[in-house]
Amino acid sequence: MASTPTVILLMGPTASGKTEAALRIAETAAVDLVSVDSAMVYRRMDIGTAKPSAAVLARHPHALVDILDPAETYSVARFVADADAAVRAAVASGRTPILVGGTMLYFRAFRDGIDRLPPARADVRHAIAERASAHGWPALHRELAERDPRAAAAIDANNGRRIQRALEVYELTGRSIAAHWRVDAIPATERLGCRVIEIAIVPGERAILHERIARRLDAMLERGLVDEVRMLHADAALNADLPSMRAVGYRQVWRYLDGHYDWAEMERRVAAATRQVAKRQLTWLRKCRASVVGDAQTAVTQALQNIPRQRIVALRHRGAAR
Repeated sequence: MASTPTVILLMGPTASGKTEAALRIAETAAVDLVSVDSAMVYRRMDIGTAKPSAAVLARHPHALVDILDPAETYSVARFVADADAAVRAAVASGRTPILVGGTMLYFRAFRDGIDRLPPARADVRHAIAERASAHGWPALHRELAERDPRAAAAIDANNGRRIQRALEVYELTGRSIAAHWRVDAIPATERLGCRVIEIAIVPGERAILHERIARRLDAMLERGLVDEVRMLHADAALNADLPSMRAVGYRQVWRYLDGHYDWAEMERRVAAATRQVAKRQLTWLRKCRASVVGDAQTAVTQALQNIPRQRIVALRHRGAAR
């Protein structure tokens, strides 16, 4: 076991202190950080994603941050391939990879593996998105339920991204996406020859998390979230149906800029949507097999206990992280 590389998954709901914990670890040990965030992959989306600052990223680079233009799409399959490559590079350089973020679907896909689904087709996705614009995602969810009851039962009626992918797979293959689940999946322990340590930051009081979410939203608005979305809104290559612009915060501010509601309603909707995301993240975390801790410092302590001692001592002697 001592010679088996360790990969640490540092998870938690939005605003729980994951990034803070990861940076503390990086200041102490020889680690490589890998972002597990479906919005941080996009360039020009900094404030609303709570992306670490340029100065922080320069000191502690995060793989899979700023790798796409917002007009592009990013699949779960591509994430797993990119994360695997980042983990292999970290291990080859003698460092411990830490995957940190809050996109639980990505964590599950990395840990458990994914099946060989057909690649995305832009024309099919566009046609599905147009139907959704005309009739709403709940209507397409009902359509999915007729074709693929098992998949529909596992997907929320308002989760446009997953409904779109399930319908896309059906239209491309004539088979339900449920027929592909777990057929060819290879877990990370086998793909990468590693052991996986899962640590989840779950605040003990929901009210504490909600307060942190509220404070973070206030800070984002003060830093210029609306201006950030306004610049994206002015880009002719972008529209409200793109996965990047459906991210929490961006979707609501986009609709505010389109005149659908006023500033106060926009703030209320962003806060409510963020709390809903946190609720779904917490539900997933309570069902996973991670070691649950209540705060960032405890997460740091647990992570360091699973990093080879020489990778901590050597770094302390050097006096700084990479």
